[in-house]
Parts: sequence; structure tokens; C-alpha cells
Amino acid sequence: MRFLDLAATSAAVGATSGRRAKVELLADALRRLDPPEVAAGSGWLAGELRQRQTGVGWASLRDLPPPAAEPTLTVSAVDAAIDEIAAVHGAGSQARRRDLVHRLYSAATADEQRLLTGLFLGELRHGAQAGLLADAIARAAGVSVSVVRRALLLAGDLRAVAVAALDGGAAALAGFGLQVGRALAPMLAQSASTVDEALAATGMPAVVDVKLDGIRIQAHRSGSDIAVFSRSLDEITARVPEVVAAMRNLPAREIVLDGEAIGLDAAGRPLPFQQTSSAAARRAGAVAREPVAPAVRAAAERTGTTVLTPYFFDLLHLDGADLIDLPGRDRWAALDGTVDASLLVGRTEVDDPERAGAAFAAALDAGQEGVVVKAPDAPYDAGRRGAAWVKVKPRHTLDLVVLAVEWGSGRRTGWLSNLHLGARDPDTGGFVMLGKTFKGLTDELLRWQTERFLGLAMERGDWVVRVRPEQVVEIAFDGVQASSRYPGGVALRFARVVRYRDDKTAAEADTIDAVRAIHAGRPAG
Repeated sequence: MRFLDLAATSAAVGATSGRRAKVELLADALRRLDPPEVAAGSGWLAGELRQRQTGVGWASLRDLPPPAAEPTLTVSAVDAAIDEIAAVHGAGSQARRRDLVHRLYSAATADEQRLLTGLFLGELRHGAQAGLLADAIARAAGVSVSVVRRALLLAGDLRAVAVAALDGGAAALAGFGLQVGRALAPMLAQSASTVDEALAATGMPAVVDVKLDGIRIQAHRSGSDIAVFSRSLDEITARVPEVVAAMRNLPAREIVLDGEAIGLDAAGRPLPFQQTSSAAARRAGAVAREPVAPAVRAAAERTGTTVLTPYFFDLLHLDGADLIDLPGRDRWAALDGTVDASLLVGRTEVDDPERAGAAFAAALDAGQEGVVVKAPDAPYDAGRRGAAWVKVKPRHTLDLVVLAVEWGSGRRTGWLSNLHLGARDPDTGGFVMLGKTFKGLTDELLRWQTERFLGLAMERGDWVVRVRPEQVVEIAFDGVQASSRYPGGVALRFARVVRYRDDKTAAEADTIDAVRAIHAGRPAG
């Protein structure tokens, strides 16, 4: 299949609003892929590279060669080229990788270059998420969408499911099951702004779990073999020795647990997410020699390093029996009977909003991120974000000032997209940058802000337009983390645009002191 045809499909899907029309476009592209191309092509349609890490970032994509006049690339050729790029390591790798990237781009037309850039940067937003791809795979293979979704949930790999469906149909898809040692797509939670809103979705009675601000883990044990996976299904076993130790101490031969790993201070309170994630990212090859719980904190005091304590909230498999289709109350009863209480996420059964609200307040008082309200009769809906689990977190908002804007790529090409956000510094009268965001921007806002910020431009570059610090924007975010990247020493987590504030001047924007107060856990103001 020509790579240009896949690029055309991506563009057409992005320009189409109807779900059914998107599915038809995607299914048609899947049918036209040759069997060896399905794994790569299906992933690209979902915005994912088969090669998870390529080493290609913004710096590698500057000063690209002009596009080719005529299309010559095939899906197989592009996949092979990306394989070669991803394999580059060692001395001189940066120059070698850049050369390979330029070689690939020089053979690509303008439309193909746009698709490549979206894939390399993980910013392909044409509206073809995994749910749509599951429907498209079912349509292309002529099988029930429920069979495809079930296989996708158990396999945790859209590409493998696409290959099986298009090659062997329903019979091949039936071969997917929960396999201890192979990551399963985790069940996800919807969001609600209040506990009452969450209870309206789950119904009552319900359970309220403490929501830890850690890293999601899925821990597998089969005999002496232990594997731990992240939310994105990457294996992180060597980076979380405490989780390995906890799994080794369990009274089970085969078990699969869902939970979180979190860093704790000496008093047992959670450390900022950044410290937890940094500990998981940098540690490899360590060996856990002690069980968790009190011994974890003792180890932290001895070594001076961040130790990650696991806390589990669901049990998916136990000694040969899959539990994912059982109601939550049955899975959790089995969990309570298998895992020591010191390793379980705090859980409260509620039958009225007042008790649920009290559980939410207690979680926040303990320094946790919030709660997850869960329906006790729901199965473990792997990979889905249904109404059975609903997370509630306090939402922060700040009025900040736009300092610069980056030109968009992919479907946002030609629009100013990524906002550089600054808080007011009352000491200097200037502004302190806190990070960037392109989240929450509709097409209407993109059009408006492009015109607005070009009118405020002080310096227009090919990549960034620096603007007069006049426009105030209301930003919602989940927290503040320490940052050595920005001069204020802090950055916003998961920032997203709520609205532009034309009723406020830059002199009325929130200050860097208010941001630091949130980071320190103090009331802002």
C-alpha cells in the first residue's frame, strides 16, 4: 500500500465529524493493507508507532528537506525506515539519526511529511482513537465488534488484534485471553467535578477508593517469575524492586494485581508525583531485598533514595482463575483475602453522599490526589473508561498570561497552537513562565488566537511567535510540580485552556507566589 494513501485516510478522518464515516474510512484503509503491513499501518491510523522509542523529537525535525514532488513511499518502506532510525545508538547517533530522518522526509510528499511528523511527535490528532479503530477492525474483518473489543482489552495491543482479525477472523480473536505475564489494558475512570456527580454515575451503594498520585502498575506473578507493567503497558520490573518484593511475598502461585506505586516521606505521606515518577524512571537493575510497608520507609531512610511503595486496588487473576468478569465486590473480597491490608488502597463503602464526601475530604487531608468512586457490581472493563469508575480531584485554575505561541503541526498546521504560560511576578513587574499547553483548544479558539496573537507579535519566528504579555487566559491544571526547566522552579501539571479572559488585564493575572503556594500545599492568596 502506498504511504500516501494512508496519509490521505488520516487527513480524511480528521476532516470528518461523523463516527460512522470515520469508521468506514479506517476500515477501507485496513482492507487495503498487505498482510505484512497491518501491524504498522493499523498503529499509524491510531497515531502510534510500532517502534515505541525512536529518539526523534522536535530538534530532529527542524530544517527538514523540501517535500518530494511525487509519491514513492510504501507502508513497508516507511516502517523499515523507522526501524532503522529507532535502532541508532552510540557515538555519532544524533548525526546518523538526523541523516536517516532527512532521507525519509526527502522521499515524502507534503501530506506524507505531515503524517510522519504527527507520528514521530505523538501528536497525530485526527480523531481515530482505539475505540474507533476497534470498530474499523471489526468492519474490515467482518466480525462482531464485541469480539474485537474483548480481544483488544485482553491483548492490550491494537496492532496484534488487527493482524489476528484480518488474518484469521473471529477464530483468531478468540485465542486472546488473560495471560499472566502479558500486560492487560487497564480499566480507566471517567472524571467528575464533585463526589455527588460521581455517585450519580455509579449509583449507590458504592465504594470510594483513595486516589494516589503515583504511577499505575499492573503486577504479574507466575511462580518465581514476576513482571510489572506501567499504564502504557511498558515493562518496568527492574525499576520497581519494592513491587517485586511485595509480589514475591504473596501467598499465591499465579496472580495479577492492579494498583499504584507511590513515593512516601518518613511520615508516610505521599511525595510529589514528580519524585515518584523520577524514581521509577531512573532506577534499573536494582534488587529488592526487603518486603514493603514499614520496611520500605526504613530502607528509604538508610539509602536516602525515593522508595516506591505499592498499593493494590484490584485482583484480575488468581491461581488459574480469571476474575475480570466478576463483579467488583467479588474481586475485592478475593483481594482482601490474598493481599495484606498494609498493601491495599484505602477503601470506604458508602450508601449516602455525606459519607462519600467525608471520604473525599479525608483523602485530601492525608495529602492524596482525590478519590475514585466505584460501582461494586461492575466487572473489570479492561481498557475502557466507563461510568463504573469515576475519579474526583480538586481542580485548580489560575489566570495566566500568554508569553509566546508555537505554530501547530498536523491538522493544526497554519494555526498558532501551543501556548507559553506565565504568572505575574509582583517583585519585578514581569512574568515567570510555568509551562506550555495546547489542550482544550477548539478549532474556533485556534482561529481566534491565531489572529489575536499575530496582532500582539513582537518577534515572529518559524517555530515560535513571541507576543506582548497582554492576553489573560484561564488555565485548569491538576497540580504544580518542581521544575529545573523553568526559571520559577515550578511547572503546571496537565494544564488545559478553560477560556480567554478579556475581562482581565495582565496586571490582574495570578502571581508566581500563588503558584508556589499551591505547590507547597498552602491556600493561595
